[in-house]
Amino acid sequence: MYPEDLIAPMRAELADAGFQEFKTGEAVSTHLAGHKGTTLFVVNSVCGCAAGAARPGVRYAVEQSEVKPDVLATVFAGNDVDAVKTLREACLPYPPSSPAMALFKDGELVHFIERHHIEGRNAKMIGDHLVEVFNHFCK
Repeated sequence: MYPEDLIAPMRAELADAGFQEFKTGEAVSTHLAGHKGTTLFVVNSVCGCAAGAARPGVRYAVEQSEVKPDVLATVFAGNDVDAVKTLREACLPYPPSSPAMALFKDGELVHFIERHHIEGRNAKMIGDHLVEVFNHFCK
């Protein structure tokens, strides 16, 4: 686990953009089992591609898109261990990935962005892709 004071600014970057933090597996599973509508989960992490592209990209998408998921959610890899494990189980057959972004509709995974889709892309490219995904699934 990372020291909380180290990751606090990384958590805040999404929380300040309206993302709800899920810190337990029970919270993730309860939400996915009972939520009707769309939820975007971001698996946040300390890596450079999270800082340089993933977090800025998802913030850009939320700011730019007219259509947004009903719920914006996040878990932190390396710290919210049970929450990340539960979310990753819901994202199967995709392998564990952080950072990552998973869009659920009525509790079912409908779109997944793995780390290798984030690495080498800038925030605008990721954000523009998410805007398209929101337009397709969140109407």
